[in-house]
Amino acid sequence: MIFEQHYLDCLSQASYFIGDTSSGRAVVVDPRRDIAPYLETAKEHGLSIELIVETHFHADFLSGHLEMCAATGAEIAYGSEAETDFASRKLADGERINLGEVELEILHTPGHTPESICIVVYENVNAAPYGVLSGDTLFVGDVGRPDLLSSKGVTSEELAGQLYESLHTKLLTLPDETQVFPGHGAGSSCGKSLSSDTSCTIGKQRATNYALADMSRDEFIAVVTDGQSLPPSYFSYDATLNRQERPLLDEFTAPTPCSVDEVLHHRDSGAAILDTRSPDEFATGHLANSINIGLAGRYAEFAGGVLQPELPIVLVAEPGKELEAKVRLARIGFDNVVGFLADPGELTSLADRADLVVQNRRVDVAAMVEEMASVPNVQVVDVRQPGETEGGIIEDAICIPLTRLNERLGELDPSRPTLVYCAGGFRSSIAVSAMVGAGFTDIADLLGGYGAWCEAHASV
Repeated sequence: MIFEQHYLDCLSQASYFIGDTSSGRAVVVDPRRDIAPYLETAKEHGLSIELIVETHFHADFLSGHLEMCAATGAEIAYGSEAETDFASRKLADGERINLGEVELEILHTPGHTPESICIVVYENVNAAPYGVLSGDTLFVGDVGRPDLLSSKGVTSEELAGQLYESLHTKLLTLPDETQVFPGHGAGSSCGKSLSSDTSCTIGKQRATNYALADMSRDEFIAVVTDGQSLPPSYFSYDATLNRQERPLLDEFTAPTPCSVDEVLHHRDSGAAILDTRSPDEFATGHLANSINIGLAGRYAEFAGGVLQPELPIVLVAEPGKELEAKVRLARIGFDNVVGFLADPGELTSLADRADLVVQNRRVDVAAMVEEMASVPNVQVVDVRQPGETEGGIIEDAICIPLTRLNERLGELDPSRPTLVYCAGGFRSSIAVSAMVGAGFTDIADLLGGYGAWCEAHASV
């Protein structure tokens, strides 16, 4: 058996390649949209990808099932509760998929979503289970959140009840030594306390996972529906798009290079300028009305929180990074990249053009304290997640998570002086750049974020 976990740190997303060397047949589970790594694995081992299995309709990324089907001719399959706009196979609860010596068993496990399934992997027909691909039903340290469909006619309490049954009547009946291979790890918004470990065992999860502790169904529902972070606003867009026919990604072709004048023309025609350099580089000089989301970290997820999905986008990137910036946006279905600034060095030569190139103001803790005390009517904005703000906030701060900034920007007054902070200074730069584009003129963000604030005040 060839078994590979493909893990994307930037989205905390895991996908799987399972191949049978005796038959030359392979299956890919929950593929990301840029499918080259799976094709390379198949070629390396002389395997043919015949089936693409999706554990559910993903909300946090746009899956690569259509790209994989087009490239290989493989069949696309879901649990029997899934309805798709494209041709797909429905997998029954308990159905066995024989690849030769390797065999897969489908378990219907509704709870995270109604159509969720898990896949038990057997190295051969008579062996004990090697592992279970648990999708978003069971994570290492957590279980899938049941609230993402609460606005679509299914309550989080109903789904949490189904999740309890799926865990206790399906997954927890597997032997303790069965390996658990989840769909996500720490950092994902699909749960609230996921481990950084990307695999474990059923036995260890039975002993250590808070959601698998000895409790009643009603207690479980209360525990798993409480304290969930706000998901990025693009989640509903991706969940819908994953059901539909859509254009395929070309993961090898970079966007069209543009001069500064062409970039400005796109901007003036309604495109967003997405500057993917670091916050410090961005602050020293950028095209007016650019949005700064650095490629470091959770670039695509943050973009999904401040940009509209179908908005035309022009990229500013370090030379050679423009294709990466495009592909990572495509992983969440933001496909409308119309070009990139061919020579970012032009920004330096235009530094004296205040109408074209502007700077962001960043303040340290001492300057922020002074402004809060001396500037009339100042508003302080905390763009961290609710779980982070539970540990404390700067006095009188207005808490609006970056992932919800678009929809809640109306709660703020753009005419007031504004100071923005996050945990360390990365998300606050994103927020400030988006807010400047929305009309905020007197605005700055805190260098080092809340961490720097706490450190400075701890030493007082």
